[in-house]
Amino acid sequence: MNESKHKDLGGFIREQRERANLSLRRLADSAGISNPYLSQIERGIRKPSAQILKQLSRALEISANTLYSRAGLIDEETPSPTVFEAIGADEGLSHDHKKVLLDMYRALVQSNGSDPGIETEQE
Repeated sequence: MNESKHKDLGGFIREQRERANLSLRRLADSAGISNPYLSQIERGIRKPSAQILKQLSRALEISANTLYSRAGLIDEETPSPTVFEAIGADEGLSHDHKKVLLDMYRALVQSNGSDPGIETEQE
């Protein structure tokens, strides 16, 4: 990864941290890394491992794939699954749980005045 990509990733992490209203120290603590290391990541000096990116994504409450993509670890063209696909693929959920989750999702999206792109149920 080139230095420009490091800075883009670091800037993105800083932007997400600021949006979450977290101090550098608080994010570092939540992610289980040191303040200086996080500072170096944000400034584009250090290249974080996939594990560190995963820890940061959890602390920032964003998708790890978003950070992996920004870091160039996965192909940016890999589409994220839809909510419908993700729920349908989750083997830890029963058929009834999947139906309830999909119904709730549709209701929440519609209450915001959006069209959830209601798919054919794969139940």
